[in-house]
Amino acid sequence: MAFRQVRLIAVNIDGVLLNDTFSPVIHRFVVRRGGVYTAELERAVLSQPQLRAAAALGVPGTPEEVVEAYFLEREEYLREHPVRILDGARALLERLRATGASLVCYGGLARAHFDRHLAPLAAYFDGPEYVCTDGFRPGVREIAEDVFGLGCDRALFIDDVARVGEVAQSLGAAFIGHPTSYEHSFQRQAMDRAGVRHIVGSLDEIDEGLLRAVDAEAAAGALRLPGAPAGVFPRVPEPVRP
Repeated sequence: MAFRQVRLIAVNIDGVLLNDTFSPVIHRFVVRRGGVYTAELERAVLSQPQLRAAAALGVPGTPEEVVEAYFLEREEYLREHPVRILDGARALLERLRATGASLVCYGGLARAHFDRHLAPLAAYFDGPEYVCTDGFRPGVREIAEDVFGLGCDRALFIDDVARVGEVAQSLGAAFIGHPTSYEHSFQRQAMDRAGVRHIVGSLDEIDEGLLRAVDAEAAAGALRLPGAPAGVFPRVPEPVRP
């Protein structure tokens, strides 16, 4: 199956190819410190640069101190819940390669995270293989235009965070949402509210039929949110701090 319109597929690393080891830790980190985990808090934290996310958590300490404490807590969590490649990840990448589009992985952690946990799948990816987006999250425009020299309307993003879907849609990029199944997450509801067209519960659902449908929508220019001018995404209210 060869795509007609999409020339780049960008796949998020944590929550799509690897298990979600961020939502549970963020929830625990906030609740242990007396905070309340809300949809607004989650939105202010996910797919944001680390220091901005730390400031939004509303816990004591400078952003740098909060980031350090968070990653210490994440290491504690990983001792019982290690990072692993999700079921169906290799088969998904094989289906994506069959489209003829370039394939890249991205996420908010440094390249070492990719090298450590996705080495068995690295050969599937093109170009830099992995793009760290911590400095320009969510990175839709930057990955498509700056890294691959393509218009956003030639790209498909697969991510577990609704905010990425919002920005992708505002820029005319294709998007498939794979929200976490973590019980305290609000991402599925957030994707519904954002009007994300394609939301899957497993990687197996991203099959040839869905990929053909997404490419056809992209070719028809039917992806941009109604009323959103090129390059401008709808304003979102400032998050309410708990």
